Amino acid sequence: MKFSLKVWMLCIAMVLCAGCLRIVVHGDPSQAAERMPETMMRAVRAALPPVRVATYNVSLHGDRTGALITRLEQNDLNARHVAAVIQKVRPDIILLNEFDFDAEGRAADLFQQRFLEVPQFGEAAIVYPYRYFAPVNTGVASGFDLDRDGNIGKSGRAYGNDAWGYGLYPGQYGMLVLSRYPIASAHTRSFKNLKWASIPGATSPINPVDGKPWYPERVWQRMPVSSKSHWDVPILTPQGRIHLLAAHPTPPAFDGPEDRNGHRNAAEIQFWNAYIASPNASWLCDDSGLCGGLTSAESFVVVGDLNADPKDGDGHHSAINTLISNPRVSQYDAPRSRGGLERANAYALQKLGDNATHTADFGPRVGTLRVDYVLPSKDLILEKSGIFWPTQDNPSARWTKASDHHLVWADMRAATPK
Repeated sequence: MKFSLKVWMLCIAMVLCAGCLRIVVHGDPSQAAERMPETMMRAVRAALPPVRVATYNVSLHGDRTGALITRLEQNDLNARHVAAVIQKVRPDIILLNEFDFDAEGRAADLFQQRFLEVPQFGEAAIVYPYRYFAPVNTGVASGFDLDRDGNIGKSGRAYGNDAWGYGLYPGQYGMLVLSRYPIASAHTRSFKNLKWASIPGATSPINPVDGKPWYPERVWQRMPVSSKSHWDVPILTPQGRIHLLAAHPTPPAFDGPEDRNGHRNAAEIQFWNAYIASPNASWLCDDSGLCGGLTSAESFVVVGDLNADPKDGDGHHSAINTLISNPRVSQYDAPRSRGGLERANAYALQKLGDNATHTADFGPRVGTLRVDYVLPSKDLILEKSGIFWPTQDNPSARWTKASDHHLVWADMRAATPK
């Protein structure tokens, strides 16, 4: 069911009439409840719908600059399948990982206008009036020999390995936030340029051959922690302002015994632990120069393909487990799917974790893993959650072949007024 701002205001009006109290509200209607007495605010929020937040690695990228735009102009089938999944689940807010960035926003325009806003395979169109689309580090040349193969890559994988984040061209594997509710644009934050070395206690990965830092000091001091970026996108929802904390850490693989990508993946995840616990941290400065993390009064949801399973696969499991168990993060049972369990059982690989909670399929050698997350703050009540991974006998299962990841969603509402 679609709730517009008019519906919000109708709900508010009904509550006000019931309470025989007249209030004049100025400004954004989505913030109306924030100007009410506490008891009335509770009643209004209870009458309004929960907010459905999702994350989806959509694998919409090309092999060269502009390739995704060309695909979308030609009515790409994978893009139609991705759009059908989104139309089926109908999240109010969604982070798309691996969606190529272009400065003009042409790819985002095409995907919204020709795919999401057009019915796909019998599903109803969906409109997102608000979005956040910003540059990322993937494919941005570093000018250094980051993989230490003796050369600074000029093209292909060699170029990608020496970019600040792996990518064949700037913007590959980017991120896109879509929202049905207004984004507080003046308060969005990007940490694309935050240096890894600036994090207290951070150290360069070690070269096991000589025991020295993998990155020379001149490189280490310029190395960003984000392989793509870390975003704080405040969104004005019927349940109050919610900060969407979005990222896509590098996979903890495709390196060597120095484990440089494993260390970076852990650092990217640990960034969020610091951000939600360190409102006054002087080192935690965004790309505009504003320093400090999120205050304890703010609601948030950490979303993204974090490329880390709590128990299985490569990587430093302690990083993701520390985030999941963070005192500020809601403790709830992980979303589940029947399709993920079906696929994991077909591979018959020994896993320590619960196969039904897995969100991605990496083939018969690695199998399935839980790497995609929607982690709300503890002041948000989780009503339900899920993973869109239907079993193979479901006709919609063919849509999920567009990506090796599956959409993860959660419905939430405010526990207390803000």
